[in-house]
Amino acid sequence: MFTTFKAKTLIVAAAVAAAAGASVGPVAAASAPVSDPHVLVHYDLAAGQQPENVTTEPDGDLDVVLSRAAQVERVTPGGERKVLASLPVPADGGVNTPTLGYSLATGIVRTADGTLYIGYAAGHDDLTGIWRVRPGGTPQRIVALTASSFPNGMALDRRTGELYFADSTLGTIWRVPTTGGTPSKWLSGPELAKSSLLGANGVKIHRGALWVSNSDAGTVLRVPIRSNGRAGTVRTKATGLTFPDDFAFLGDSDRLIVALNLANEVALVEPDGSHTTVLTGDDGLEGPTSVEIRGHKLYVLSASFVLDKDPNILVADLNTHHRV
Repeated sequence: MFTTFKAKTLIVAAAVAAAAGASVGPVAAASAPVSDPHVLVHYDLAAGQQPENVTTEPDGDLDVVLSRAAQVERVTPGGERKVLASLPVPADGGVNTPTLGYSLATGIVRTADGTLYIGYAAGHDDLTGIWRVRPGGTPQRIVALTASSFPNGMALDRRTGELYFADSTLGTIWRVPTTGGTPSKWLSGPELAKSSLLGANGVKIHRGALWVSNSDAGTVLRVPIRSNGRAGTVRTKATGLTFPDDFAFLGDSDRLIVALNLANEVALVEPDGSHTTVLTGDDGLEGPTSVEIRGHKLYVLSASFVLDKDPNILVADLNTHHRV
């Protein structure tokens, strides 16, 4: 396994290689359909407060995963914060966590009753997996995974009540009911595999299909969910992205807003796969890992895993009807 220092060295090397092969977009500050970006919340890096993923409450509050701190907190649109739950942190810091060498909470989804589900890559058989937090309750692990797993992006199929989540080191999409238990392998293959750091990463369900980013490959994929629940044919929807992480859709369209972690950018990806940069470090990004769209607001979480500087949540106006 990698120490944190070795992991960061590898990450930087991968960033340079990916940037060399990726298409280059605009480098100016915020571009349409995004405008007026500003930092909503600044976090304490030394306390492990590195915002990794997010979901929203019906009233517009954000439920934010603080990865290294292994916490979930609620953030209001005005920037007020409240810790909702803390996962148990391994005494060794998660040194056996694949690739990174430290434990971190990852993906999050919310069901209609307010229950939260959080992925946890902890480097320990007794901690790694999917955790459930009911409103006002304490965290409970409902899906046990081995220390070699790296559960990451997660999505909820509201039609069936099943969770889909990416394993970034095993190159697999797993499926499991929200009641928990042993997950079933829904999809694996070379399109999801990692080549150096992380393979399958961000996951969303949209218009009858599961969409997933492969960070190492720089791709976004679409996989139909068949009527029998099985995976359809994998189609590549975008290429040439520099380490895509999580993403969100513009309304019911197939247009994507994607966090490009190592490029320190956010991109708009069109249905034909073309993409342009809409936010950069000049706007306040510090290694973005996830995005969330709420009405005409775009929220971007920067965990700053590589930059180690000012992890934050950025908010910007979003014109969802804009066309290039």
